[in-house]
Amino acid sequence: MSVVPPVVLDRGSRTPLAAQLADALRAAAADGVLRPGDRLPSTRELAAALRVSRTVTSAAYDQLLAEGWAGGRRGIGTFVLGAAPSARALPGPRAGAGPALPQLVELRAGAPCLEVLDRAAWRRAWRAAGDQPPDLHPEPAGDPAFRGAVAEHLLRHRGLVAGPDDVLATAGTSAAVLEVARLLPPGSRVAVEDPGYARAVGALRDAGLEVVPAPVDDDGLVVEALPAGLAAVYCTPAHQFPTGRRMSAARRVALVARARAEGWWVLEDDYDGELRFDVAPLPLLGALGPDVVVHLGTSSKILAPTLGVGWLVAPEPLREALVARRTATGTRPARAGQRVLAALAGSGDLARHLRRLRREMAARREDVRAAVAAAGHRAEGDPAGAHLLVPLADVATERALRAAAAGRGLELDGLGRHHLQDVDGRRAGLVLGYAAPTRAELDRALPVLTELLRTHRGPASG
Repeated sequence: MSVVPPVVLDRGSRTPLAAQLADALRAAAADGVLRPGDRLPSTRELAAALRVSRTVTSAAYDQLLAEGWAGGRRGIGTFVLGAAPSARALPGPRAGAGPALPQLVELRAGAPCLEVLDRAAWRRAWRAAGDQPPDLHPEPAGDPAFRGAVAEHLLRHRGLVAGPDDVLATAGTSAAVLEVARLLPPGSRVAVEDPGYARAVGALRDAGLEVVPAPVDDDGLVVEALPAGLAAVYCTPAHQFPTGRRMSAARRVALVARARAEGWWVLEDDYDGELRFDVAPLPLLGALGPDVVVHLGTSSKILAPTLGVGWLVAPEPLREALVARRTATGTRPARAGQRVLAALAGSGDLARHLRRLRREMAARREDVRAAVAAAGHRAEGDPAGAHLLVPLADVATERALRAAAAGRGLELDGLGRHHLQDVDGRRAGLVLGYAAPTRAELDRALPVLTELLRTHRGPASG
């Protein structure tokens, strides 16, 4: 049964009736009159009830669908997907904020740039993987060709000397964190950067471990702030997620020294490690402390999550323990994606893709920085990776800006959700990713972003 919210349309207003109707439906969702899962009337039914043309109701529904507050199911109807922010809080047409983008543009970190992926090379790699015979027996450590390709990739692009036997295939970084975590005694304490990567936190907690927040600053993880009694430390030294900083050389040395002295593992998530645009990267933790560091990488950000593969380089005792657990439980990463990546690497297509990707990300980063600066804000983060941070005055400003952006067709990510603990004084800001949109989408989105940032200035601006 459909839900018909109370709607009053002002036919004497200069605001189009479709915009008024969309505003009223958003307000009904924000106020709880409409709840997630409620079915809306058909455009024909609502038009008859409001005594307007069906063009008006169709346009309003199209806007709500584009913004993501409603969703359609073929043959069933249109449903409320979530509680929208009130239309009165959005810079709508009456506030002079301009029209929404024609389709939702995702400016969030963590997505790959599919636009630069050579689809012909992608198809060739899948065909090459398919030409290999099916497996008769599982390979818990991973496909040998994949492990060799990763060892070569790490040497050429990350300066890490590792042989194929030092590499284990994984199902991605989060999956690898979970695998390692399950080898630790239940209840062990693991320090994680705060703000930090929520999926890693989820994996650690799923393994029954206690997560301890560890502060970060402009030099990355604050090593001296780590408490005693840890079993491991998880960090993103190449391009800290989400602040965009890199761990200084001194901090890297200190972290490895403490791990050796106190007997814990360092889980080095090489997030955005292949994407530096200024100078050569600092030495990997895995190179500084191969006896205490578990180096983690993934293909999801540099290629696509479709492959579902990553890699792990770790000391032999840990690798043997992981392989033994996989053998005992029958769990292992899928081999198909490994073969595709090995084919891309073997043909040289992976190296060519990384060169294109670095050029494109560097150019996009400068465009985003310019859009932020034009609004009177500053952008933080090293010249690397596929995201940067825009500090904001407070969490309330962050929430208001994200809500306003949603009404204009921009999906933004806030720094608030990446904090491990909800405490007073936590930092606020936008974590702006620029890999997911196409170039055309980004060009349309950046003027809207500038406009929105201009209306949300505060002490963190300038």
